[in-house]
Amino acid sequence: MAKKKEETSKTILERVYVIPLRRETLKVPFEAKANKAMKTIRQFIAKHMKSENVMVGKYLNLYVWKHGMKNPPHHVKVNAAKDDKGKVFVEIVGAPKEEPKVEEKKKSVKKEEKEIKNLEKPVEKLEKEVEEVKEENAEEAKKIEHEEIKELQKEHPKVHAPKMPKEPRLQQQHPTAPRSV
Repeated sequence: MAKKKEETSKTILERVYVIPLRRETLKVPFEAKANKAMKTIRQFIAKHMKSENVMVGKYLNLYVWKHGMKNPPHHVKVNAAKDDKGKVFVEIVGAPKEEPKVEEKKKSVKKEEKEIKNLEKPVEKLEKEVEEVKEENAEEAKKIEHEEIKELQKEHPKVHAPKMPKEPRLQQQHPTAPRSV
């Protein structure tokens, strides 16, 4: 069997750029501004890092598309890292690092499953306690509500004052109109 080659690549060049996007996005209709911004990022990085193989990171993509297709940001500050194979990875400044490889993920998933099994027992106890506290609070709330209703009934009279009889309306005549007898 042939041995697998190690796919580790070393970063040979890492730089921080502020990429202006406004000038390029003004040249296209508003429906295509975010697409043009992404193309501009790739072109800028390809020119400055001297590599055609440019990979845009997840968080940079989300940042450009945050306000939709019609309103991308006017400039973006990015980290560009070029490896020994010529591949350039571009990500927004301050973004979290890449996720671990698949093998490391499998190991961490197994550890998490064991931890979850160990935590299930205390969780059940806590859920019972939470239910008991909720029931106690509901009973207290009912008592308080009944007391408030009794207080309101004491303050508010049950019998309302009788309505006053309506007086007949008198029509007022216009001062210049002839008076009828």
